Amino acid sequence: MTQLQTSDNAAQDPVASSGTRLQALMVGLGNEIFAIEADIVREIIDPVPATRVAGARTFLPALINVRGNVIPLADLRLRFGMPRRTDTTESRIVVVEIEIDGDPVALGLMADKVYEVTEISTAEVQQVPRLGLHWRPEFIRSIIKWNDEFVIVPDLEEILC
Repeated sequence: MTQLQTSDNAAQDPVASSGTRLQALMVGLGNEIFAIEADIVREIIDPVPATRVAGARTFLPALINVRGNVIPLADLRLRFGMPRRTDTTESRIVVVEIEIDGDPVALGLMADKVYEVTEISTAEVQQVPRLGLHWRPEFIRSIIKWNDEFVIVPDLEEILC
């Protein structure tokens, strides 16, 4: 899996400084736009019925059935301290596969909106500012510019563990 680097590392990383281009899925959560690396995205589905799990973490509240496979459903809005929202006609579930403790894990990520898959340049990666963010900095891998907006590249492994 190709990983984006923050600009702290970009100065030392020849791949980041060479302007490598990566495919990313742009998704909306509240008023924010997030970039999820396309190589971990398995599919995008309409919202499906979810089964709540007693005692589950707040941001991993339920399980869903995706083509006969039971997978956890994550609400990253809650992990980032955003208010809970009800589904709209634009809501989607982005099914991703990430490695946790060396094992591949499939899970669904709730999204308010899915924009597009686009190419981003690692040369455009910005350092995560130390001030001004209300989110934990370890949840953010980097920030990039896309269509004149700042887009957050989340560190899903850190967020979900």
